[in-house]
Amino acid sequence: MKKIIVPIDFSEHSEFALKAAAKLAKKNDAKIYALHMLELSDAILTNTPESIHPEALFFLKLAEKKFNEFLDKDYLKDVKVTPIIKHFKVFSEVNDVAEKHGADLIVMGSHGVSGLKELFIGSNTERVVRNANIPVLVVKNDLNEVNFEDVAFACDFSEATISAYLKASKLFEKMGAKMYLVYVNLPNDRFKSSLEIERQVVNFFTKADRNLDRMKDVHYVSDYTVEDGILNFSMKMGADLVAVPTHGRKGLSHFFQGSVGEDVANHSTLPVITFKI
Repeated sequence: MKKIIVPIDFSEHSEFALKAAAKLAKKNDAKIYALHMLELSDAILTNTPESIHPEALFFLKLAEKKFNEFLDKDYLKDVKVTPIIKHFKVFSEVNDVAEKHGADLIVMGSHGVSGLKELFIGSNTERVVRNANIPVLVVKNDLNEVNFEDVAFACDFSEATISAYLKASKLFEKMGAKMYLVYVNLPNDRFKSSLEIERQVVNFFTKADRNLDRMKDVHYVSDYTVEDGILNFSMKMGADLVAVPTHGRKGLSHFFQGSVGEDVANHSTLPVITFKI
């Protein structure tokens, strides 16, 4: 985790993300790329930097001044911060910036107060999550610490989630975090017996990394919704972070048969990190 992208829109929540990124950077001797996406209309955008429209140049200079003032914070001292201003129109290009700089993590702030309609449906955070090929850490509060010692990883133990599990395992191992995998058993047609779940878990670990010792870190909970099961388990175990796999452009709903992933991120008081399947 040596390079961290932090999209900035000058809001309080983007500062929460910047603070969290600064703490992670200090712990990992990492560099922060603070990214401001200046959304300009086609009317004032031109094809080449040499022929940039005067009005666009004005807004770029104005954004640069405001950006430098925003980054003048005590908590960023002793942290390597590179400001980047792009005149993209949409936040989906954040992944392009991340790939260009070889970033390992994107940290974003979100209030998530009105059901992830604000976060996962048509918002900037949703666009970043669905397009990012690297993990995205979503924070909604001013975190006192970023010592993610205990992580609840929501998993249905399907083969499709193996890649996300391996990415998460690698990252949390480097962070020195303990990952607990949680499967939520639901009533009615989605109910599975203990034997059925255990067989699926064995198949999962056998194909993932042949490490059946990890089965001791698997927890089965029963609840009426996957969202409730994950959040109740996270609170009971005292988790510091909730991890959720995502199909990216297809939306989290395709992973949990509904908007569960969105609801988890919205209602969780804990930070949530997503991993691309």
